[in-house]
Amino acid sequence: MSKGRLEAFSDGVIAIIITIMVLELKVPQGTYLAALRPLLPVFLSYALSFVYVGIYWNNHHHMLHAASRVSGTTLWANLHLLFWLSLFPFVTGWMGENHFASAPSILYGVVLLMAALAYWILQQSIIATEGPNSVLKRAVGRDWKGKLSPVFYVAGIIASLRAPSLAQLLYAAVALIWLVPDRRIEHALRESAS
Repeated sequence: MSKGRLEAFSDGVIAIIITIMVLELKVPQGTYLAALRPLLPVFLSYALSFVYVGIYWNNHHHMLHAASRVSGTTLWANLHLLFWLSLFPFVTGWMGENHFASAPSILYGVVLLMAALAYWILQQSIIATEGPNSVLKRAVGRDWKGKLSPVFYVAGIIASLRAPSLAQLLYAAVALIWLVPDRRIEHALRESAS
């Protein structure tokens, strides 16, 4: 099965997710900069979620670039990932509107954790379709970022019970880890081409 439709559909859904998130930013009443102050938590939660969606989009693109075909299982695994990503606008808005309170921060962490799990399932589905000698299998390797991220998410969920600000730092730390370019797939693709 060709991967083109999967990529196009995923790109469209991710674009809509980002659009919905930005529409949650309401125009303030007033013409002074001080009118923006109450919107700061909403903007910060949007910025964090925008980075996360961008990271998923970028990594999803690279992962699919390493695949030569997809299976029916891969299609369902991709929909599973898109489901969790589609919850980002809701949890982002709830967390920002409530100034990073405990319950919204917990749910935000749960959605981050489930999106990470869904991404891993999609990755494993592609590897199963491509076989044990696949480019993606070689590229993933030990995947320390993929293993460390869920640990931080769980720690953030637990921290949200007493210290939501610590949870936000943990969630932001994972985003920063993933912002550092990961060239594993690019290197594996170059090696397989030569």
